[in-house]
Amino acid sequence: MTKVPYEVQTEPVTPLSILSPEGEIINPDLMPELSDDQLKEIMYRMVFTRTWDERAVNLGRQGRLGFYAPVSGQEASMVGSEYALKKEDFVCPGYRDMPQLVWHGLPLYQAFLYSRGHQHGGQIPEDVNVLMPQIIIGAQILHATGLGMAFKKRGEKRVAITYTGDGGSSEGDFYEGLNFAGVFKLPVIYAVQNNGYAITTPFAKQTAAPSIAHKAIAAGIKGVQVDGMDVLAVYKAVADAAERGRNGEGATLIEILTYRFRPHSMADDTTKYRTKDEEAEWALKDPLVRFGKFLEAKGLWSEEDSARVKEEAKATVNEHIKKAEATEKMTVVGLIDSMFETTPQHLEEQKADFE
Repeated sequence: MTKVPYEVQTEPVTPLSILSPEGEIINPDLMPELSDDQLKEIMYRMVFTRTWDERAVNLGRQGRLGFYAPVSGQEASMVGSEYALKKEDFVCPGYRDMPQLVWHGLPLYQAFLYSRGHQHGGQIPEDVNVLMPQIIIGAQILHATGLGMAFKKRGEKRVAITYTGDGGSSEGDFYEGLNFAGVFKLPVIYAVQNNGYAITTPFAKQTAAPSIAHKAIAAGIKGVQVDGMDVLAVYKAVADAAERGRNGEGATLIEILTYRFRPHSMADDTTKYRTKDEEAEWALKDPLVRFGKFLEAKGLWSEEDSARVKEEAKATVNEHIKKAEATEKMTVVGLIDSMFETTPQHLEEQKADFE
C-alpha cells in the first residue's frame, strides 16, 4: 500500500526486548551497562517484591490490610523502571505502584499504613522523592507534569516518572499531561503498564489506536513500546527516557506490555473475564523465571539465592506489618493536627468539640 505523506502512519510497533523467554540475549546492542552486582540487586528486588506481594494478599484476607492491588507479574515493569532512576528523581504512582515507592525509599511499614488508611502512611520522609499513590485514575499524570515543569524552570537535571494502567490512558488527564509536556518539552516519563485489563475491560475495547505508544505522536513526544516481562528492556527504555529528559529533549511515553497474574484487587474475580489458556500463555513469560535463567547462565544466581531472599522478605514483611499495627490509632484531632503547621481557628474549634 502506498503511504500518503500527510497521513499519520498507524503501523504496529515492535516492542523493545533484550531477553528471550528462555533468558538469552537477543538484542546485544541494546544490553544496558550493568555490573554483576547491579544485575543481582535487580533480581533480589524482583524476588523480594513477589514474596512481599504474596504475603500482602494473605494479610488482606486476614483483615490486617485495607485496599491492596496485587502486583505479581509486573515486577520487571516496576523494579526495572525504578532502578533506572536516580534518587533525586520523583515518582508519581497509581494505586498498584507501591513497589516503586518502597524501592525509591519509602519505609515498608508506611506502605502498610497507607493500605490501612492511616494518616502517617502519607507522611513521606523529607529525603524520599515520591508522592502517595493516586486512587483517582490518571490524576498522578498531571502531578508528574507539574513536577517536570518545576524541574525545567529551576534548571534541575531531574525527571519525574508517573505510572498508570491501560485504563488510565483513556482519561482526559492523560491527554492533557502529554500535550502540556510536549509543548514545553518537559523531563517527564509517562509509563503506561498495559497489563491487558482495566479491571475487567480488555485492552481491545480500550482504544482504536494500534497501541498506547502511538498516542505520543499527537503530543509531539517520543513513544516507545517495551516488553514488560523483560526487566532489562524496561530498564533500558526508562534509562534512555531519563537521559533524554535530563538533556532537555523532552518527555517520553513508554507503553510497558505486562500482565498481572493475580486479580485487579482482592474484590475481583478473574475467572469472569480471563481464560485459563491466556493465563498459562503469560505464565511462560514470567519475568522472574526469564531473568533468573539469564543470571543462572552467568553464574550469578541460583535457586538457593531465591530461597534466601524469600525468607528474608517474609521476615521483613512480618516486622513491618507489626510496626504498622503498633502505630497509634488515628483520631479526628490527630488528623486535623497533621494537616497544618498552624491549625486554622475554625478547625481548632472543631477539635474542641471532639475533645
